[in-house]
Amino acid sequence: MREIKAFIHRNRIADVVRVLKDAGFQNLSVIDVKGMLKALDTREQNYSVEVGEKVIVEIKLELVCENERVDEAVNLIREHARTGQALAGWVYISEIMTALPIGQDD
Repeated sequence: MREIKAFIHRNRIADVVRVLKDAGFQNLSVIDVKGMLKALDTREQNYSVEVGEKVIVEIKLELVCENERVDEAVNLIREHARTGQALAGWVYISEIMTALPIGQDD
């Protein structure tokens, strides 16, 4: 199994989630994070006292999927997270060593 993490602009997340769900991907998490992607406009940008830099609220999308579906998921994310900028975010892929369910004991 693999974990895909993508850092994308907030205004693209709805389209990305929709297309991933339509393709049958289910193990998704969406988290607001402060990041340093290039702002689309000045309204998207704030100054962070903690970081000491201008930041935007971007989205960290986490997706767990089977190895054979990684390329499909990455292609969907990269296609639908585009903003028109040369660099609109990042996608990272990690191997999952073990995945254990949380539930009632058998």
